[in-house]
Amino acid sequence: MNRFITAVCAAAIGVAAAVTASGPAQGDPGVVDQVTDLDQRIPGSATAERVVYTTRNSLGEPVRASGALFVPQGTPPPGGWPVIAWEHGTVGRADACAPSGTDFTFYRPYLENLLAQGYAVAATDYIGLGTPGEHAYLDGRAAAQASIDMVRAARAADPTLSSRWAAAGHSQGGHATLFTASIAAVYAPELDYRGAVAFAPGASITDTMLLLGRPGTPDILPAGMKTYTAYVLGGVRAARPAFDLDAYLTPLGRRIVADGARLCYDDMTATLEGVSMADMFAKPLSEGDFEAVARPVLDVPLTGYTRPLLIVQGTNDIDVPAPMVWRQAAELRAAGVEFTITDYPGYDHMQALDATHAEVNPYLASLFR
Repeated sequence: MNRFITAVCAAAIGVAAAVTASGPAQGDPGVVDQVTDLDQRIPGSATAERVVYTTRNSLGEPVRASGALFVPQGTPPPGGWPVIAWEHGTVGRADACAPSGTDFTFYRPYLENLLAQGYAVAATDYIGLGTPGEHAYLDGRAAAQASIDMVRAARAADPTLSSRWAAAGHSQGGHATLFTASIAAVYAPELDYRGAVAFAPGASITDTMLLLGRPGTPDILPAGMKTYTAYVLGGVRAARPAFDLDAYLTPLGRRIVADGARLCYDDMTATLEGVSMADMFAKPLSEGDFEAVARPVLDVPLTGYTRPLLIVQGTNDIDVPAPMVWRQAAELRAAGVEFTITDYPGYDHMQALDATHAEVNPYLASLFR
């Protein structure tokens, strides 16, 4: 699924950072380290560049992240191209899975749609995908900061971009988009944040892990859900390195989590066919410190939303089941968050993204009026 591009070329341009390609990240969030041309182009893009920049993980530590910047063809409108911060769905936890180093796989049509609407696309890889360190899968705060700092870095790399921006993401990226929406106005007050669209956002993650993560769990999950489980476990450990995850895992479970750090989604899922998730756990995740450690990493914030928010969900989604999203929506409403949720009867995980342009494109356009 993920064809890694090895021919990233050209010397860095637009360098404006106190970081190096091999050293630890320093400096302010959004500072550009390196800009190189991408071999792959999304149809409708005038330029395609890979940007390496400084951001912060969820512990507040400076780290590097990478992403792709696509700028539309034609003349920018007055004030510059409005920006969509694109937050991608699950590809894996290994560097070889990073979208800016691949062909963007199944997200290319959606990015083409955004470019056709006249948006520049600033698409973070997140931390640890294509840059040093492990990817903390579903660490929402880290992903949100990487996405917002990608907008900062994109504007530094290309002066034709406007300060006006919105966030959009799918699945893992929908989860990240909810975090982005909760912090954007405060985290980057110099930017003009307009709102967000979260497609099939990952939701109720900690509660699901507490329910399923135990010896004796019935072997009823498809292999893809086992992949998500392994990625979540590895992501929590990457986000909180002091946490003793191994205490919960059997030797098989430790091997599977280790495999998750090196295998992209399709290959990881293939290795889990016939593996029972119950055999991964030495004791239930509901015991000990797992819940206290995981909730700040995984649970969607219930405050901070100051701009319009749209959640889009297909009722036939088996990757992010609709009841989990509806539960998340109920928690947001109970906390006083104002948002819109639109359900699409019969739509699956990808249809919620690819078959909803007619409704979502006008919504995005309204954010920039």
